Amino acid sequence: MKRSWIETFSESLGLISKISDRPDWSEEQIMEGPKELYKYPDPSEWDDFTELDPLAWPEKKERHFSIVPTTCFNCESACGLLAYVDKDSNKVRKFEGNPHHPGSRGRNCAKGPATINQINDTERILYPLKRVGKRGEGKWERISWEQAMNEISEKIASSIRKRKDGVVYHVGRPGHEGYAERVLKAWGVDGHNSHTNICSAGARTGYALWHKYDRPSPDHTNAEVILLASSHLETGHYFNPHAQRIMEGMMKGAKLIVMDPRLSNTASMADEWMPTYPGSESAVYMAMAKIILDDELYDRHYMENWVNWDEYLKKLHPNDPLEFDQFIKRLSEEWSEYTPEYAAKEAQIEADQIIRVAKMIGKAGSKLSTHVWRGASIGNLGGWQVSRTLHLLNVLTGSVGTKGGTSPSAWNKFHPEFFDNPPGPDAWNELNWPKEYTMAHYEMSQILPHLIKDGRGTLDVYFTRVFNPVWTYPDGFSWIEMLSDQEKVGCHIALTPTWNETAFFADYVLPMGHASERHDLNSYETQAGVWIAFRQPVLREKARRDGKEIKFTHEVNPGEVWEEDEFWIELSWRIDKDGDLGIRKHFMSPYRKGEKINIDEYYQYIFEHTKGLPEAAKLEGLNALEYMRKFGAFLVDDAVYKNNEKEIEESESLEPNGQIEKDGKIVGIHVDGKNYSGFPTPSRRQEIYSQTIVDFGYPEHATPGYRIKSHV
Repeated sequence: MKRSWIETFSESLGLISKISDRPDWSEEQIMEGPKELYKYPDPSEWDDFTELDPLAWPEKKERHFSIVPTTCFNCESACGLLAYVDKDSNKVRKFEGNPHHPGSRGRNCAKGPATINQINDTERILYPLKRVGKRGEGKWERISWEQAMNEISEKIASSIRKRKDGVVYHVGRPGHEGYAERVLKAWGVDGHNSHTNICSAGARTGYALWHKYDRPSPDHTNAEVILLASSHLETGHYFNPHAQRIMEGMMKGAKLIVMDPRLSNTASMADEWMPTYPGSESAVYMAMAKIILDDELYDRHYMENWVNWDEYLKKLHPNDPLEFDQFIKRLSEEWSEYTPEYAAKEAQIEADQIIRVAKMIGKAGSKLSTHVWRGASIGNLGGWQVSRTLHLLNVLTGSVGTKGGTSPSAWNKFHPEFFDNPPGPDAWNELNWPKEYTMAHYEMSQILPHLIKDGRGTLDVYFTRVFNPVWTYPDGFSWIEMLSDQEKVGCHIALTPTWNETAFFADYVLPMGHASERHDLNSYETQAGVWIAFRQPVLREKARRDGKEIKFTHEVNPGEVWEEDEFWIELSWRIDKDGDLGIRKHFMSPYRKGEKINIDEYYQYIFEHTKGLPEAAKLEGLNALEYMRKFGAFLVDDAVYKNNEKEIEESESLEPNGQIEKDGKIVGIHVDGKNYSGFPTPSRRQEIYSQTIVDFGYPEHATPGYRIKSHV
């Protein structure tokens, strides 16, 4: 690292340490800094932390806090929070970052501490409410949780006995790891809907066509080139954890390329800002791919072994010799139109910049980290090709799953082991998945009112959670029309902490807790490792520390605010009163035979079956659940790379193209004398040619390209 004259002068005076003495940023680590600047209380102090009350100044008045870890819910990053609970008033006074959270590492954006405003909102809903007037009339009565669950469970049981597609849970941001999906499976209904198709399904589709996994996980910390589509440091997934690692990568010398029509804060810090015209990004990526191919900057070994080039030739050029060099020749022909000049015209940027950036990317090799989420990939017609062509750059450079490269999301995301796994429903809900939308990567939620209006079906019971379609969707009045008609939606339950435009048309409005008022398990692909975080109701944990027995979270939350996790257990138990529906058996305690599971046991089981967690807890003199209550997070794996190269046993047959077959199915790939599991695709390779998209009726999109121009 080159010294500036200021650093050289400061070093000579001993004001700062020499650069050679500073930490190596090549790996993930907590940046604590000098101890006098490290202001996080030590966990040994969390049960009784003392600090001076700033409002009492100049009087030195001490305040005592119980510090409880939880996680933020104001975006998808699930950053760690510490709740400071005043031991005198038993109220949360503030939220700060949790330094033991492997993703956020103690740092938060403004939304984390703003949780205090949410829990102190004077207009929040504190008690269960039932409609007494017409839908949308605004007349309500307060009821008990017991009444709400009894009435709703009867409606659900009645529906389940008649059909498997009458109950739907429609969620915006889940914030958990498979909890609600497990509940719906236990009920035996095809009832999960989401807002993903207007959120991120475009980007997800492009990635899924390559290797099934539908999100990227860039290793920005160890990259040499970081390529971002949109302003990730301030708005993109996962912006706080990613921002930290982007900055660390840049401190090590990585070049930052930002493709964003706006001069965002991120773009202002970039080495290369490419203000592409919206929707033209695929043209630019294809032009870069052509340059990398023409200049032979691609990773031949990776392409030859880990890309389904043989299938490309067989399907598109069946008379060609089955040789890798012929594949490269055909690619060059297919991409001939994507010149820098063509892409520059489409994107309204300079051709020289495209050439310069392409060579920068090619030279980065396996250390190219890329990321796109919404923006270009979801806001434009054909946006799904944006992520597909962006990932093409990772494939060409051999930077898929490498250190400093870009991995599939699932490699860096925790998958919990549940105490019970109900089978999936033997039904298909066409209101969620209408069959004519063959390439819909997620539920077609945006057309639900129109499907119902066209007579495609009705809903007996409809839950909305973190989901406000009357406001979110462009045709909000269509949702009002649907929700106002009891013949079309028999019962609408809004699970929400606050009033919103959709809850106004509900039959029951049930108050659910904010981030610090409920349980959840979190894990996101923020880095090249795997972590879990425990969102917990902080006042419940404070009560437990005080020796109090709490049965349900609503006993300690404001008013009678509850949480989804416990609500689903209690509701499921009531749906199957006699056990004849087969639901109760999926909510039995794994520790107390024949008894209903409680929320502590649910998480106890998961944590006891998390790799390395019981051992780490034992070193602290704790069990796994106690460890997560105390620290709030755990690093399961610190570095995960090249999962496609997990070795497998030799199988029945080895094909000339390196594919390993067993029972007539391709189960792995033979590379450099070893048998590997490969990717979860039909070819077990990265699929530059997608038979899937051909089979679904779109042969013109069998390969990545810029064939659809945006409506913008």
